[in-house]
Amino acid sequence: MNDVIIIGAGPAGLSAAVTCARKGLQVLVIDEYMKPGGRLLGQLYEQPDGTWWNGIQESARLHRQATDLGVQILLNTPVHNLERDEDQWTIYTEKNIYSTNHLLLATGAAESPVPVPGWTLPGVMSVGAAQVMTNVHRVKPGERGVIIGVNALSAVIASELQMAGVNVAALALPERNKLTQEAAQPESVMNDLLHVAHMAPSALMRFGSKLMKNDLMKQLGITFYPKSGFKMWGIPIQLRKAVVEIYGNKQVEGVKIATVRPDGDIIPGTEETISCDFVCIAGGLYPLTELAAVAGCPFYLIDELGGYVPLHNNRMETALDGLYVAGNITGIEGAKIAIDQGTVAGLTIAANHGVNELENEIEQAIASVSQTRDQAPFQFDPNVRKGKRIMQEKWEEYQRSKSEWTVG
Repeated sequence: MNDVIIIGAGPAGLSAAVTCARKGLQVLVIDEYMKPGGRLLGQLYEQPDGTWWNGIQESARLHRQATDLGVQILLNTPVHNLERDEDQWTIYTEKNIYSTNHLLLATGAAESPVPVPGWTLPGVMSVGAAQVMTNVHRVKPGERGVIIGVNALSAVIASELQMAGVNVAALALPERNKLTQEAAQPESVMNDLLHVAHMAPSALMRFGSKLMKNDLMKQLGITFYPKSGFKMWGIPIQLRKAVVEIYGNKQVEGVKIATVRPDGDIIPGTEETISCDFVCIAGGLYPLTELAAVAGCPFYLIDELGGYVPLHNNRMETALDGLYVAGNITGIEGAKIAIDQGTVAGLTIAANHGVNELENEIEQAIASVSQTRDQAPFQFDPNVRKGKRIMQEKWEEYQRSKSEWTVG
């Protein structure tokens, strides 16, 4: 039996593994991918201080620390079931069965691309797939592309594609329907985009973002937003145009776009085409929580965190004894926050395993998560702090009800 098992070798999982191993625990990390690192592997961007965040290097650093400390890492190993019997967790994989008293789920997030007519053509992919192809495998997804969906993630990946020599013809909205909702409404998209505008090399774009602090200015900004788009990193950002179709014979040849009103409705007769050889769809991210559901965790739908999230506290403990969560399974945020959350989870596991005098370290690690969140160059959802407060309130409600049930 292992002291702790961690499912997920991304930033949260590796950080937790390092922390647990440093406290003397025997650690097993299981991941279905062929390389450790998770979403770190695709990240490459310039930070506000001018330095570069290189996910491959960060992944290698964490992996090296873990292996040097004796952490066992099993790759190419999907987990298909979890069971709890008294105080023990049993983890089932295709290769073996493992058991532990302390199980950390650091399963990360997945993309949720929205359907667009023509999206089954060869050359259509998620924006994350294009990022991995470019930054991890060093393969261009194409020569000229269009990204459907304007948000913090797609804007940053567009800049990465451009740095790799790919011509990003435009970032445009999806057509408004029941699935796209706010992602097709220019004002909502502007709110999201303002949180990465400070990273743009254009001084005008940075200055303009500071002016868009109230609803009136945002409405004026959308109403008079240039139909040809505004360039960010040299890439046209189209907040008044939506992609209504991806076309091509046997592969992507281009997209058909139309001008939209400030509320997102298509203006008939404004259709035009943009030629390209690949299309990325950016529908956002959601927490990968299937294993937490199998384990029996209670969940709450918190939109600010990206969807359904397992109930947990700021020590990364869930409502189930011996089960912990860290990283994007707790809400969609950046890799640096995931790393800090992994540290919190590792310290909490060590304390619950019997390692003494860790409370000060745990409190400092929790504070570090909050500080990293405050200093993040951008947030996937600008209201993530509200989402975290909601989760804390739900946890406190759960603790009160549990106490009342025990007393009763």
